[in-house]
Amino acid sequence: MAAFIHVDEANFEQLVLQAANPVLLEFGAAWCQPCKQLEPVLLKLGEQWGQRVTLAKVDVDESVGLTVRFQVMGVPTVILFKSGQAVTRFSGFQSREKLLEKLSPHL
Repeated sequence: MAAFIHVDEANFEQLVLQAANPVLLEFGAAWCQPCKQLEPVLLKLGEQWGQRVTLAKVDVDESVGLTVRFQVMGVPTVILFKSGQAVTRFSGFQSREKLLEKLSPHL
């Protein structure tokens, strides 16, 4: 079963930049309703993709440095990292079909 790993400033380098697989990193917050809507969609995709991708999330209130570093202006913002580089990103709730369209070419 797919699940999010928790990423913060202390483990970002190891869990995201040095990851062997692509990492789909969601910047969100506990109070964010669109984040709560998006997360089940991401989890379903994570199940579909299996070991090809790692799902991760950053709490913007806890990791302000990462939020600023990646110029996250709104939540949810999702960035796909591959080989330590951000290859695509989007903000706001997206349908499963839109997510597949945006992310599949990179996986």
